[in-house]
Amino acid sequence: MIAEVQANHMLILGIESTCDETGASVVEDGRRVLSNVVASQVDLHAKYRGVVPEIASRAHIENILPILRESLDDAGCDLADVDAIAVAYRPGLIGSLLIGVTAAKTLAWSLGKPLIGVDHVHAHLYSVMLTERSGKREASSEKEGKTGTDTVFSSGDFFEPAFPAVGLVCSGGHTALYRLNDWLDVQLIGTTIDDAVGEAYDKVAAILGLGYPGGPILDRLAEQGDAKAVDFPRSLMGRESLDFSFSGLKTAVLYHVQGVPGKNSKPSRVAPDLDENRLADIAASFQAACVDVLVRKIKRAVKLIGARSVVIGGGVSANRGLRAALRGFSLPVCFPKMAYCTDNAAMSAGLAQLYLAAGRTSALDLDAVTYSQFVETI
Repeated sequence: MIAEVQANHMLILGIESTCDETGASVVEDGRRVLSNVVASQVDLHAKYRGVVPEIASRAHIENILPILRESLDDAGCDLADVDAIAVAYRPGLIGSLLIGVTAAKTLAWSLGKPLIGVDHVHAHLYSVMLTERSGKREASSEKEGKTGTDTVFSSGDFFEPAFPAVGLVCSGGHTALYRLNDWLDVQLIGTTIDDAVGEAYDKVAAILGLGYPGGPILDRLAEQGDAKAVDFPRSLMGRESLDFSFSGLKTAVLYHVQGVPGKNSKPSRVAPDLDENRLADIAASFQAACVDVLVRKIKRAVKLIGARSVVIGGGVSANRGLRAALRGFSLPVCFPKMAYCTDNAAMSAGLAQLYLAAGRTSALDLDAVTYSQFVETI
């Protein structure tokens, strides 16, 4: 199916607005990214230490048309050249989703092009397949600060992970494991029962009085600290479990820096006054606990399904500690390029090519859905 799609040289315009990133991208042949434009809202939400849905929705309205125009300009094409319109329509914040879905439906209707609704989580897994204009996807070690090397299968200018594969999506909203029989046959095998790992990073950064988003800050700080300085707990949910829990780890960090509250007291909202060395040690120890859990669960999943490779996507896939921990893993581990780790439209446009080849288009009454239907299978 991949070879047939490539032979068609089709262009798909993708739209992303699931949370606080407005994105548009043109992807050729399901893999080659011709443009990938993202308008970040980090500055708008930073003082709230999290995404405010109403603010996010307004920003999407302001950004969507300029982002679409810029994406087409960067790709060197017009709307008439596009073969289909793709949009991430689930899961996400309802107000944010509606902006992108409405834009995609309007374009598809007015242009007479196929509309393809894509699951955002599914697209994060597919992000490892994206390449640049040249068609060559290079390992990340030299370009990204030697923080870890992507180990991939190659086929000419492209690569394919070997199936069955274990898929891990780890981000601010999701931490889940999947069995990938192929790109269109994906089954959920484990998920978080409370906080996503990226959410835990943001909350721990808030506890320590650091900025937002917390993931990149703690990742950089962890490089300067001692990962063995604090023995934070690892919640493994039983010997065979593939589920995750990071709420207890977050609480352990809170109690470590503020002490265990008394019977009639509450934790302080004021960040503790910690010197740089202690902050670095706490960050390193916290990150070590997160990464340890993720790697152990991946190993369990590999054993359970007899996987031949591992695919990792989502914002936390950019984490240098995680990439370093999986260097030298027993199986090939596929990470996205850094540009495609966080929310973007290229991953949806790329995956949409496979949907289109399989005849899986959407009607113009496509609606935004706040939850993923990644319950058992896609």
